Amino acid sequence: MLERYGHGGDLRTASALYGRPADAFVDFSSNMNPWGPPPGAKAALLRAWDRVDAYPDPAARELRGLLAEKHGVPVEAVWVGNGAAEAIDLALRALRPTAAALAAPGFAEYETAVTHAGGRARFIELDADNGFAVTAEAVRGAAAAGADAIVLGHPNNPTGQLLASDAVEAALDAFRGVVVDEAFLDFSPEEESLTLVRRAAERPGLFVTRSLTKFYAIPALRLGYVVAHPDSIARIRALAVPWSANGIALEVGAAALADREFAARTLRWLPPEREWLTKRLTALGLRVFPSAANYVLARLPAGIGAGALQAALGREGVLVRSGSTFRALKPDAYIRLAVKKRETNERLLEALAAYLATVKEGTRNDAADSRA
Repeated sequence: MLERYGHGGDLRTASALYGRPADAFVDFSSNMNPWGPPPGAKAALLRAWDRVDAYPDPAARELRGLLAEKHGVPVEAVWVGNGAAEAIDLALRALRPTAAALAAPGFAEYETAVTHAGGRARFIELDADNGFAVTAEAVRGAAAAGADAIVLGHPNNPTGQLLASDAVEAALDAFRGVVVDEAFLDFSPEEESLTLVRRAAERPGLFVTRSLTKFYAIPALRLGYVVAHPDSIARIRALAVPWSANGIALEVGAAALADREFAARTLRWLPPEREWLTKRLTALGLRVFPSAANYVLARLPAGIGAGALQAALGREGVLVRSGSTFRALKPDAYIRLAVKKRETNERLLEALAAYLATVKEGTRNDAADSRA
């Protein structure tokens, strides 16, 4: 299985499995912005290299200031660290829940972070027939069952589903601790009206975690942040290791954040390209769920297994994410696909159509043989 370590984007494993150099794949298993990194990122990296013999700013003051300005929150409400996964982990350590409710399917690191914080995970199983929506009723039910915290993706990974406002309010009313993961929300043109960062800066117990690596395509640098009430940020700062974010990441992150045209171009491109890809996948017989992110979750046609499809496409140099590692998805029935540039998406569709035709032809031949 490509997801040997629980995530997409593992080019080294792909190379070992499919016998191709790591740079010979188009990778739909990892949800990075295909337009990035921004033009100024490389120059920033080189500037940071000139200072590689000095410690980075332990308080990440420049980047925290830029993030505070972006979101309209006090700088004391922002903590910057080594990726969104660390941000989630530290938010839960600060909360120390007895039991935390998690949506399923959802990002596997939530359960790991709950365990690290000494809590137990309790799952809200989402319904495919309801588009995998998190409902207010399900949120209240999880609290009634004994959970004292909840972790939710906004949008959720792998479904791409945004949180409805009534589900958000139910969570804030029912739980002493709420962690909202907005790692992919900057891919939404409505980010400004959808984000919970300003509420988090004012409300103890609400933590919003964010990523800079997906939108700006700098995953190797590991850069994420938390927005929360200053008292909550103080608890995170006390738990974090010194110099969690390295100096190169801080410099590149600041340069990326300042590139407004890069962000605007991404937001002009994504919605129509996601719609185009969705229509083409649907025409091939897949059920594609509505998404607000830069990826889509698709259920495969009957008789097509995600594992076999992943392997066949991998041998052709196309990587897709199997849904089999996500809790509560029907095994071997789903794939998750990043939205790429048009020519790359066309390569995916060509490989996928060829595989589906081969399986269909094989099934037809098997049926003919059984009648002979």
